[in-house]
Amino acid sequence: MQNQKSDSTKEAVECNITHSSTVSLDQYQGDDEMQTVYEAVGGHEGLLKLAEAWHARVLEDEVVSHAFSHGYHPEHTERLAAYWAEALGGPQRYTEEYGNETTAVRLHSGNGPHNDMDKRAIVCFDQALVDVGIATNDKLRQVLHDYFAWTTINTMARYPGSANDVPEGLQIPHWSWDGLVGHQ
Repeated sequence: MQNQKSDSTKEAVECNITHSSTVSLDQYQGDDEMQTVYEAVGGHEGLLKLAEAWHARVLEDEVVSHAFSHGYHPEHTERLAAYWAEALGGPQRYTEEYGNETTAVRLHSGNGPHNDMDKRAIVCFDQALVDVGIATNDKLRQVLHDYFAWTTINTMARYPGSANDVPEGLQIPHWSWDGLVGHQ
């Protein structure tokens, strides 16, 4: 199985909002290699806090908020946390309850190219890591940044022309401490 890490360029964009929700850093103690990224981030609770912090930031961003201007599912952050959990080594709740990768990618497709929005969403994610206290763990912060940047640029933005271009049967890509798992 070959793993790869993504190099992404962060653009200095401010998402002006403050948050007080933090994840206990006690969960990061021990050998990162012995636990999944999902476990290191605090499982479902940690990812839900991260999803809430990221969602709050993007709603305040003048560019990224456009993606949500026509409304969004009332359980958006719960679904996002379930998606991230599955990708980062947690339970397959997203696939079992909400759909598969095809479903997720179609939701983000057919909107034309949006490179600036993607870059700003990544910056908001990095700031959400700070908001929930993850940024103090350099290894975990970097792995989560790399995952989010990779999936934003390589999966969610892959089909700008039409949601109908997204093939059936896609599976959620998995990410480990070493990057993308099982893709060449």
